[in-house]
Amino acid sequence: MSRKPLRVLTPRSILPALAVMLVLAAGAAAHANKPVPFGDRVAGPGAEATPVNSESLSAADLDLRVGPGLEAFHKQTGEQAWSYRREGAEALYLAMAGDNAIVVWDDGLVTSVRPGDHEVRWHRAVPGLADWLRGDGEPGADKRTDAQRKQLAKQRAAAALHTVQRDGSPWLALVTPNLTMGLRDADGDLRYNDKPANGCAYDPLRAVHTDYAVLIPRTCTNGGGQAVSGGLTGYRLDSNGWSMSTGPAATLKVLDRSRVEITDGPIVPAKVFDTKAAAPETACGTLDAPFAAVRPQGGCVDPSGGPAATGAPAPAPAATDAPAGDQPAAPQP
Repeated sequence: MSRKPLRVLTPRSILPALAVMLVLAAGAAAHANKPVPFGDRVAGPGAEATPVNSESLSAADLDLRVGPGLEAFHKQTGEQAWSYRREGAEALYLAMAGDNAIVVWDDGLVTSVRPGDHEVRWHRAVPGLADWLRGDGEPGADKRTDAQRKQLAKQRAAAALHTVQRDGSPWLALVTPNLTMGLRDADGDLRYNDKPANGCAYDPLRAVHTDYAVLIPRTCTNGGGQAVSGGLTGYRLDSNGWSMSTGPAATLKVLDRSRVEITDGPIVPAKVFDTKAAAPETACGTLDAPFAAVRPQGGCVDPSGGPAATGAPAPAPAATDAPAGDQPAAPQP
């Protein structure tokens, strides 16, 4: 047993203990008042930050709008159902991935919201997205008005987000000049990310998507900043992607759920790429046409005047009551 006398607590010795207690109390208060992660605020009409107590709805029942957050309105009555906002951030663009709403914010964050029960499902930060949305440091950036800056940010947010409505498992791609990312919508999981080669940059403003893939053009420049070549990269979530060489200004046009037309200048003929088959259509009349993996829709006309060379059945003639002399002439091969 220690024989040391009991220590008497003098006012001077009490001060450090009080200081520690005050710091702990302040920390506890700060923790209690800590904002919701990512500044999320989901509220009902007429409320600033209270939980929504409305009944569950489906996305088909709601009209979703962006600005300053994600706002939901009843389609039948026009009344506000709920509002989702983030402190210090503004929503710029909205796209649907299946039944879920994907929102791009001006601080470079992307969120997924389930409209039916107004639940924020996941958050994902995209490196470099906020800087590209603002466009600071670009030629002429200092001369833009506030309205022009806001319009530019909205335009780029729409170009950055591509939702792929893959049956049963939609996903999304986020594209900036220096990075592209693929996310699974089910949980926001990052499935791939890719950077362009040195001296090259992606062009989000020319990127397109189908129900199966996202196609992203890229441009490569020389030491003087002049575009010298280009290319096209296709990304899928369920299989390997692909790439092809193009000129620096190739344009893409979506034809239907799977096909994209690629135009690469006035000299090179336009080609059609099938993103479901991950192969280009083979042009009629070429040596490869009989063995093509993807044939043009409608088939190729046999020069002998017989049925389509691709093996597809010839279309039935349209019924008409016109006299024989008024029948349109058969198309010439």
